[in-house]
Amino acid sequence: MTAQPASANKFMTLERHIVEGERMHPNATGHLSSLLHSVSLAAKLIWREVTKAGLVNILGTTDRMNISGDVVKKLDEFADRTMYKTMDHSGDLCVMASEENEDILQIPDDYPQGKYVLIYDPLDGSGNIDANITIGTIFSVYARVSKSGMGTLEDVLQPGFKQVAAGYLLFGSSMMFVYCTGEGVHGFTLDPSVGEFLLSHENIRIPARGTIYSVNEGNSGRWEASMQRYIRYLKEEEKESGRPYSLRYIGSLVADVHRTLLYGGIYCYPGDVRNPNGKLRLMYENNPLAFLVEHAGGAASDGRRRILDIKPTSLHQRVPLFIGSREEVRLAGEFLAGTR
Repeated sequence: MTAQPASANKFMTLERHIVEGERMHPNATGHLSSLLHSVSLAAKLIWREVTKAGLVNILGTTDRMNISGDVVKKLDEFADRTMYKTMDHSGDLCVMASEENEDILQIPDDYPQGKYVLIYDPLDGSGNIDANITIGTIFSVYARVSKSGMGTLEDVLQPGFKQVAAGYLLFGSSMMFVYCTGEGVHGFTLDPSVGEFLLSHENIRIPARGTIYSVNEGNSGRWEASMQRYIRYLKEEEKESGRPYSLRYIGSLVADVHRTLLYGGIYCYPGDVRNPNGKLRLMYENNPLAFLVEHAGGAASDGRRRILDIKPTSLHQRVPLFIGSREEVRLAGEFLAGTR
């Protein structure tokens, strides 16, 4: 088992878990706890719309493109607005940034400025919405670096190792809230009959090795030769090393990484000749997922550097991603470096 059984904590709610975590830090102000509670509320509101999307005419696309050049889905737009409006008035945040918006999102003047920064992808995997495939929300929390007042771009553009919390919401056959504040990675599943997140995956630990790889092989003709060699290696027959690996690819990052976190293996989104930096955003996707996977005992790199060490230079910076079991990420790095 990669996650410890939670039978002894069957009725450990997310709210109680957050409060008990706060009690471990006598100097805590309660603002991080408040922020996480607000995220869980936003999650329930988004989940409510996701589950009835086909009935209320919010599936499909708007006529707007986001900063990354993707057509904005109607649910994307709803999730983005819900995250912002749920978080903007609490006094916990000084600034936000969303994958759907070109610039940072300021806290309205009517509300107090807080000590934290929230960065989020409101609806990851939205290209799968119309097909009713698992999607999710990814979020990341930093402490502000500016002294006071309105938050700045500098507050947002921090390397991933400075995160104080990160997590994701998974909207699939059930709804999950997976988060980490630096003391273990824990998963909670929503019980819709009572409206509470209950602890279902305590202290998730990713296996050191795995036999599943996840990558869009449709792009393989544009990969570097070293990446092509690596995937061929994974598909070769050699029982002693657990090969061939099994390919599992949903095409929804949060869902693919969630499976990798639980079962082990590796998720890859490399660069290619058209997009040398890949498709995924450092701030909104790679950093929070790397924070979670590392705290679960795994690793994440861009093929050469640790993801969490990369100093961002822009809000929507893209970098390749290799994330999962520690030994699998190390092996991928050796192929990409040409040492294997």
